Amino acid sequence: MPSSKQALISVSDKTGIVDFAQSLEGIGYKILSTGGTAQVLAEAGIAVTEIGDYTGFPEMLDGRVKTLHPKVHAGILARRDLTQHNLALKAHDIPTIDLVVVNLYPFAATIAKPNCSLEDAIENIDIGGPTMVRAAAKNWEHVGVVTDPNDYPQIVKELSQSGDGVLSHDTRFALCRKAFSHTASYDSNVSNYLTSLDTNGHKSQFSEQINLNFKKRQDLRYGENPHQNAAFYQDLTSLPGSLANYEQVQGKELSYNNIADSDAAWECVKSFNTSACVIVKHANPCGVAMGQDALEAYQKAFRTDPTSAFGGIIAFNTGVDEHAAKAISQQFVEVVIAPQFSEKAISCFAQKKNVRLLQIELDHTTNTHELKRVGGGILVQTSDAKNVSEADLKIVTEIKPTAEQMMDLVFAWRVAKFVKSNAIVFCGKGMTLGVGAGQMSRVDSARIAAIKAGNANLSLSNSVVASDAFFPFRDGLDVLKSAGAQAVIQPGGSMRDDEVIAAANEHGMAMVLTGARHFRH
Repeated sequence: MPSSKQALISVSDKTGIVDFAQSLEGIGYKILSTGGTAQVLAEAGIAVTEIGDYTGFPEMLDGRVKTLHPKVHAGILARRDLTQHNLALKAHDIPTIDLVVVNLYPFAATIAKPNCSLEDAIENIDIGGPTMVRAAAKNWEHVGVVTDPNDYPQIVKELSQSGDGVLSHDTRFALCRKAFSHTASYDSNVSNYLTSLDTNGHKSQFSEQINLNFKKRQDLRYGENPHQNAAFYQDLTSLPGSLANYEQVQGKELSYNNIADSDAAWECVKSFNTSACVIVKHANPCGVAMGQDALEAYQKAFRTDPTSAFGGIIAFNTGVDEHAAKAISQQFVEVVIAPQFSEKAISCFAQKKNVRLLQIELDHTTNTHELKRVGGGILVQTSDAKNVSEADLKIVTEIKPTAEQMMDLVFAWRVAKFVKSNAIVFCGKGMTLGVGAGQMSRVDSARIAAIKAGNANLSLSNSVVASDAFFPFRDGLDVLKSAGAQAVIQPGGSMRDDEVIAAANEHGMAMVLTGARHFRH
């Protein structure tokens, strides 16, 4: 390979950079570098030319000015196929730069620090790095640009096999696209941070401008309906315990509805600290239960509504063994989610090759914000991560809940949080008994929940009930009592709270208030 090939290396994240530079040197590249990177490479015995020696102009202004020089950028931007560009380089004695290896100052990591000052944030805004990356990416037909240390091994392999030390057309274009996406994400972080600050440096939860960055995980066969096109995108930085981290153990490709319903099931089951199972149909839990293990939790959850569970999504917050797998396999199921599947469980599910098994490491982290598309814009809100414990509840009736009822009330409240409004959830002995979801009237939700319990041959006698929002009138309490409920958990806050509480006392029911609503429209 001709010895004129040059690589410019300037990285904040120095992971793997010594091995990479040594490999480039072995292939025949001359190495140019800056400041700290040059020092690391030199200490490793690599022949490196510091950028100041290369340009004849020293680094200055505490490192703010390093590579911003015509000899650097002309060498990157020059088109090798244009005679006038080559003549200009020759006239000014500027060699070409063929490979640009750059990653940027850690702005995102800096602003993530709890006590990050505006001064620290500003100093971690990279200028020369993005300029070099964009220049190299613009001239991708002649220059390779590497922004991700994970790409080093493949780059070395291709350069070693090429014979002339040049990356292929397809690789250069792929790196170009990755580079522009990299700088776009970087600038988005800067914009989101700065527009969240007022003139006094006080930070708001919501930026004046929001820039979203996601990477495509996969194209989908179609969207919510066959005439709609769809794709699944995930966060650039993986959120621990999120659905997007799934490993598909077996089964068909996930559909749009599979992913949406799987997220509903997974987020719900994550909210429990003991072994639990959630069965979801059309984004609503149709059966939720706790148990000693996956099998018991599943059997209890399935009893709530076997009809709706047909073709549903099943999620566990505990490992699935052979016994649970055999029970689940007796039903038609689209997706099963768990932190772990035993080998015997996987063998059991293998008999039904279309069943999708998703393995996700359990973590209780949730998204910081939720987004909803509306005509011409998006609604943004903080996530509904609020849960209540027994200590948070206010008893407002003459009759107090028993210890067992109190446990079921807290359980019911966690379920109601994930049911579409208006939500009414009957529970007892750590399982759902009837779920009413998505009705315009809370009374209708209560009636539907009772009907579903009856259809499943589940008694509501001495059951507890959760309502995701307050009862505006006493008629809701009358319906619950007639169904057999003995205790109710609800937010409170209605103008007619006194009337509703009086109705509970009249019926001999216990009632506790949470002071928090869980609408899910």
